[in-house]
Amino acid sequence: MNETYVTVQGWVGSKPQFKEIGGRTPQVTFRIGSTPRQFLGDRGWSDRPTTWFNVECWRALAQNTFESVHVGQPVIVTGKLLTKEWTTEAGERRSRVILDAHSIGHDLSKGTTSFTKSAPRAEAAWSDSLRRATAETVPSDAAAHSLPDPDLVTPYPPDEFPARPLPLTASTQEAEAA
Repeated sequence: MNETYVTVQGWVGSKPQFKEIGGRTPQVTFRIGSTPRQFLGDRGWSDRPTTWFNVECWRALAQNTFESVHVGQPVIVTGKLLTKEWTTEAGERRSRVILDAHSIGHDLSKGTTSFTKSAPRAEAAWSDSLRRATAETVPSDAAAHSLPDPDLVTPYPPDEFPARPLPLTASTQEAEAA
């Protein structure tokens, strides 16, 4: 309640920085600049001052963002504004507003992109560092069984999306034939 949710359209202004909090939780931070344009009649278009946002994202969104988003690309970021506060070693209180991202995507009004679905949740829970650590400490024949088989694991329970054929009426069959 009383949280500020925003959607920002802009350009990635810094290289996404990846780190794992507590050695397990992925976090990515980067900056996005949003420059509004104003039409001035006979003088044409003019850029207004750029507003910069510090974007922070976590877990699967962090991993996917780190692999997909690069400096200079147009993106749309949706999330909530948060204020981070801290005290410096000199005792000065500081604060910074961040955009805690819930979703990030390329702005398709500026170009094209291609989508690749992430690994299922059961496998995605294992970070690459944990996979490497497991492979190094467990004998090779046992390591093959430490991760679920991606062909057998789905991110949804089997009864969540039942597969049933849709009933076709005469009008839908005619529409599909056209």
